[in-house]
Amino acid sequence: MPSAGLAPRRVVQLTALFAMFALYTAQLVSALIPFVPVFVAASAAGLALDTYLQYKQPGLLSLLGKIRFDVTVRQLLRDMLILVGLLRIDGIEPLEEQSPLTITLLSFYGLHFVCQAVAVLVRRSRALPIVTRNIDASELRLSAAPPRILSRRPGHRLLTFAIPGTIGLLVTAVTTNALWGGVGLGVSIALLAGGTAHLATWLLPKKRALSEQKVMAWLDRWLADYKPTVAMYFSGGTSSAYQANMWLSTLAAVDGKPLIVLRERFMVQKIDATDVPIICFPRVATMFSLENSTLKMMLHPANAAKTSQVLRIPTLKHAFINHGESDKLSSCNPYAKAYDEVWVAGPAARDRYQLADIGVEDKDVVEVGRPQLSPIKRSTGASKGKYTTVLYAPTWEGWDGNPGNTSVPLAGENIVRHLLADENVRLLYKPHPMTGSVDPRAGAANERIKAMVRDAAAKRSGERPGPEAAVELARRAAALDKLTSTVFRPSVDEMERMMLQGKPDGNRSAAVAEATAAWEDAYWASFPEWEHRVITDARPAIFTCFNQADVLISDVSSVVSDWLTSEKPYAVANTSGMSEGDFRAGFPTVSAATILTPEATEVPALLAAVRDPETDSHAEARAELKEHLLGPSDPPSLDRFNAAVRALCAQADERRVRMESRLAAEIPGQRDADAADEMAEILEPGDSVST
Repeated sequence: MPSAGLAPRRVVQLTALFAMFALYTAQLVSALIPFVPVFVAASAAGLALDTYLQYKQPGLLSLLGKIRFDVTVRQLLRDMLILVGLLRIDGIEPLEEQSPLTITLLSFYGLHFVCQAVAVLVRRSRALPIVTRNIDASELRLSAAPPRILSRRPGHRLLTFAIPGTIGLLVTAVTTNALWGGVGLGVSIALLAGGTAHLATWLLPKKRALSEQKVMAWLDRWLADYKPTVAMYFSGGTSSAYQANMWLSTLAAVDGKPLIVLRERFMVQKIDATDVPIICFPRVATMFSLENSTLKMMLHPANAAKTSQVLRIPTLKHAFINHGESDKLSSCNPYAKAYDEVWVAGPAARDRYQLADIGVEDKDVVEVGRPQLSPIKRSTGASKGKYTTVLYAPTWEGWDGNPGNTSVPLAGENIVRHLLADENVRLLYKPHPMTGSVDPRAGAANERIKAMVRDAAAKRSGERPGPEAAVELARRAAALDKLTSTVFRPSVDEMERMMLQGKPDGNRSAAVAEATAAWEDAYWASFPEWEHRVITDARPAIFTCFNQADVLISDVSSVVSDWLTSEKPYAVANTSGMSEGDFRAGFPTVSAATILTPEATEVPALLAAVRDPETDSHAEARAELKEHLLGPSDPPSLDRFNAAVRALCAQADERRVRMESRLAAEIPGQRDADAADEMAEILEPGDSVST
């Protein structure tokens, strides 16, 4: 199915490439004959097609770049063929008219390369050693970015500015008057020279960024003024930002001055709307500015390769908070022992670490609950409506290739088929965003499941909300987008974003929460209660789907642990090949669940238990499992989280006091002797050190 959807696009791409080469061939043949009408048409059409593809299909042209047939080579070939044609046309003198045109054309290309060199210098001058958001960085003399066509689009620049010259040369071919070619090339050179001069103004002191030393000095002053105490550290790929975003509301509510520390420049824009200051340190050397700040501890929602770099800062304490808990091995990564403490939701995770025997001591495990689960509503009994809403939210296949990780390829279609066979079921299908990223079979099954759900939805009919519901949803979406995203002009660069995303006005977090709740109400009201839905966008979030559903079907994942907050029924697919007894024993989070085999024949019984709570044999077990997994409801999770923050900050303070006392007590002479001993260990025999 996916390949069939891509076929028309491939046909268009191949057609465009064949058309380009056909035009080159026509241009060459008509230039040699010469046949002016075809020559002019082929030359003009070739430039028009190349320019169109450059703006509309850059991915297609990137394939040509891989075989060294990039935009510069293509335009140079096109212009050389035009010169060949002019040599062959009677009435144009090669020495008196052709040579000046050739020299002028080469001057245009020389100016193009000069402009490209200036563009490289400008881009380098605007690359700051750090990137910030939600921080007033006006002291850094930030400025708007230069036009994109001049600074970052050499292909667009060459083709666009070449148009007057090409037109002039083609008019010369028709009229045999070299004046038109000179005028056209003169216009192209004038435009390119003016653009280069304009671009060069960004190298002047007024627009040029401050030096790295001055930028880092400014950061030190800002840290001293803001006085951060707790930071969330995050590093990852383009699809991993959700791991940090789920902790934003909790971070904004911690006791102290919060900060977000990132390592990848692109991640600054991946973090959701928040008022918490954000600093990105692309290089590890700049990150050590935090060592001398008031920062006391860091929270880590994920393990990453660059985490080891920040662990070198001795003044900080580190707590691993994870981005979700489950019974999978990934929730007990041996890397966790690198942190000072491991914060978990409840006793189940504590037991999991001890059973895993990976070096995490029990004294370093702190139970803090899951503060971000507060939006999940508790069960109020069986659904009062006609339809039973089922949320099928499978996880992805993971990195280890374990067939039990995700139910999508082995059981997903059977589960969905049984659900859709029940006329009183409304299905919400929300797959993990990384489904299919490792195993193509999971991706293919995911596409088939989505098609099944959409086909079933199309076959249903009934009363629908009026057009005012769609209008209200659009209005709420626009209001939410205005709060959660910044609209940038096409030429914007990193420095300009820093300038535009300075210190936020007011309490944006509260406004976003209110706007999100309003959007969610409008979203669910915009379609009928009987309509099946495939939900793959970031909105609506998984928690609001929880509140709509009467029952969850998932895999062994953190989704199950979070769902238990609602105490509503749930089922877990067993595609591991284990017996049900071993499956329940091996994964405590499924002990209060209905277990589905790959054939999913248990689905009708699951639905019956949801509709008649008296037959629900797992209700009491779910309440007990909830406390075992997530900890007690009192005190609230956020209170326990803040208590853990204060305790770890206190440990950092105590260490600083000890180190200061130790340094103060050291005898200067003893420090010199220790340094000499260390140097003697480093030097090879026979080496000497002058003093």
